[in-house]
Amino acid sequence: MNTQAIHRVTHEIKRRRLQVLRVVDITPRMRRITLGGPELAGFISLGSDDHIKLLFPQNAAEQAALESPTFSIKGEGPQPAMRDYTPRRYDLDIGELDIDFVLHGDGPASTWADQAKVGQHLYIGGPRGSMIVPDIFDSYLLIGDETALPAIGRRLEELPAGRKVLAVIEIADAAEQQALQSAADVEVIWVVRGQDNLLDRVKNLTLPSGSLYCFVATETKLSRQVRRVLLDTHKVNEEFLKAVGYWRADGNEEE
Repeated sequence: MNTQAIHRVTHEIKRRRLQVLRVVDITPRMRRITLGGPELAGFISLGSDDHIKLLFPQNAAEQAALESPTFSIKGEGPQPAMRDYTPRRYDLDIGELDIDFVLHGDGPASTWADQAKVGQHLYIGGPRGSMIVPDIFDSYLLIGDETALPAIGRRLEELPAGRKVLAVIEIADAAEQQALQSAADVEVIWVVRGQDNLLDRVKNLTLPSGSLYCFVATETKLSRQVRRVLLDTHKVNEEFLKAVGYWRADGNEEE
């Protein structure tokens, strides 16, 4: 395998029961929950936009099934609600895993995060695999909304000095701006939803020079539209463009 090309690595899927260690509000609508415990040992996440399954039982039957040693995701029997989240940070030396939650007021994940307290437990599974984007590009274009901020923030922290990054991030209001750390040369354009238009901003961008990797993650339909603008208007290399839907405006969950 050419490790100097974009490639995928698969992992053994393991269910883990973790404990809430800390609960910190990053912004009014973004809550960081730090998980830990003995079962975090061996956890691996090699890609900045990896996803793990968070499992939220809604009744006693689902809780009992989840606690069974024979439980299998998408297996037979009661299945808890499951949502995909990016591991924002993990450190096996100190036994911590950070997950950032958008507090949007409904759904099993946001509801759980809204009431989460130190000492509670959460089951996770995965990630199933990691998409490895090696440091072979001069510059990066990162486009997303609040749901993509964990992946964007993690990517920025992993990039070295000497790289140029343009990040375009849609948020609910100015209070949702986060301090994003990076050794790279980073420009962030914050787009306030309802006051500005993400797609228009992307159409009028001046892209960073040199070899470019593009990452887009927002609402499914909008991600498709942004992808078309990048390909048709900005003529980016489709091979180095990843555009995904992290949620759907119709309320259905992305897998």
